[in-house]
Amino acid sequence: MIPRYSRPQMADIWSQENKYRIWFEIEALACEAMAGVGAIPAQAAVTIRTRGDAKLALIGPADVERIDAIERETRHDVIAFLTWLAEAIGPESRFVHQGLTSSDVLDTCLAVQLTQAADLLLADIDAVLAALKTRAMEHKHTLTIGRSHGIHAEPTSFGLKLAGHHAEFARNKTRLLAARAEIATCAISGAVGTFAHVDPRVEAYVAEELGLVAEPVSTQVIPRDRHAAYFATLGVIAAGVERLATEVRHLQRSEVREAEEFFHAGQKGSSAMPHKRNPVLSENLCGLARLVRAAVVPALENVTLWHERDISHSSVERGIGPDATVTLDFALHRLAGMMEKLTIYPERMRENLESLGGVVHSGEVLLALTRAGISREAAYAIVQRNAMATWEQLGGAGGRDFRANLLADPEVAGRIPTEAIDAAMRAEAHLAQVDAIFARVFGPSAIV
Repeated sequence: MIPRYSRPQMADIWSQENKYRIWFEIEALACEAMAGVGAIPAQAAVTIRTRGDAKLALIGPADVERIDAIERETRHDVIAFLTWLAEAIGPESRFVHQGLTSSDVLDTCLAVQLTQAADLLLADIDAVLAALKTRAMEHKHTLTIGRSHGIHAEPTSFGLKLAGHHAEFARNKTRLLAARAEIATCAISGAVGTFAHVDPRVEAYVAEELGLVAEPVSTQVIPRDRHAAYFATLGVIAAGVERLATEVRHLQRSEVREAEEFFHAGQKGSSAMPHKRNPVLSENLCGLARLVRAAVVPALENVTLWHERDISHSSVERGIGPDATVTLDFALHRLAGMMEKLTIYPERMRENLESLGGVVHSGEVLLALTRAGISREAAYAIVQRNAMATWEQLGGAGGRDFRANLLADPEVAGRIPTEAIDAAMRAEAHLAQVDAIFARVFGPSAIV
């Protein structure tokens, strides 16, 4: 997590101050619940809440340093925090953390932080979805060439390209909602998760107040399959970011020039070559996506812990928790802005579509020949040899386009009307079902 790729709201979730506020909230809620079941005096819970709230409201760098200083002696972060908290609360602090173990606080806090992060990421995805929908509707009927294996295939719509990415991010939103629900768990069950020293009603109260659900069997730690699913979801979202960024990078290549990132006034592309307009945002997004996906394997490996608990997962999560969420938040925000301002060149798309002399219509011509009574095998041979001839003649003196080659072929002439060939080579015919596809992605209102 570095400032260059961090946005303040997400970074704040992982600040020491926010972590300690959540730790205190967990402890205070547990005390309130314990008072409710008669485990500690009611007035003690009130004092703990009042004095603790006042202290945590003003927590700052000096307090963090004080806790760090205590930890350097105790070699235990939760004990260091509790010692610092006791200095503010006084004698009633003896009732704090009764029956709890460190994992109750740490794991429940991490669940809160990951749900907070998920809420920001969901808002980020909504921004990406809005940008993609706007640009897809704008270019629903903008003809462009579809490519398979990087080679011209058949015409498509640029809006349809964007609609496909919109559908993917809609699925990603569904995945993230599920991951948020799965990670939003609370464990207040004590050593090895048996509730030997804390009433299960305490856990239920803390969970409800924090917007979580109680972990059915915590074993002292919340099972890490939940976390693995969460980070795997972030990895899938990052892959979607990279897929769209890679498309933009390709479209901006000098030989393609169908779309490009917005180039700001005063922006410089190269220290050596003043003409350069580089796809720096989409390249950056591809790199950030790799960082997010790098969290997936460690999260999966965290699932296997020794017996009821160990802390081999702890050091991993201290890194991947903030790094993956902060990086993905930045990437999604950047992606939304890039797509909102993407410069699109429909005329260049049409030029590229027609640049191979019409061979991109070979599939429709094949169908037209079969409708005229020619066997599919024979029709394929006719179309292919004329397409290959066109391909080889491209740019040459006296070269003919695909239509001219077809009409000069004796196996075509007289067997199929010229009008049928012309109809088969109309690029607009490939847009006939775009409205139907848009209705699947955006709903019936997308048909205009």
